[in-house]
Amino acid sequence: MAGNRIKGRDSKGPQIKARQTNAEADDSDLKPPVFSFEHLQKDWCIQDCQQEERSKMLDKLRRLSSLSWREIRQQDRHGLGTEIIARNSINPKIPSFLTDDVNLLAFRVIDKAPMVGYRKGRVFHVIWIDRGFTLYDHG
Repeated sequence: MAGNRIKGRDSKGPQIKARQTNAEADDSDLKPPVFSFEHLQKDWCIQDCQQEERSKMLDKLRRLSSLSWREIRQQDRHGLGTEIIARNSINPKIPSFLTDDVNLLAFRVIDKAPMVGYRKGRVFHVIWIDRGFTLYDHG
């Protein structure tokens, strides 16, 4: 039966690496955010922004992408940090796919003008870009 054995790989072939635990593999707090614009709402969209506003937003997203979610939580809310926005302070109708258990977060991306959305794992889903400061009470 020795002839039926599977031969081992030579040292130049792929190696099996130590397995990660589920907690390590799924710990999105240690990874940078990924931004999704899939659910961006009409009238609160990138296409409504001026070229300079788009440029500022892109620069802010690039800077945020160099930080982990954990590092972002340690930043000032008007800098590279984020803040929770109360659902009852949002002026337009909240899309039905956003259930009551979803926290809405704001990042300041065009000077102090925020983009608001929600986080799921590493992904931040942008819902609104509030360039006119009318999405919620900024008081």
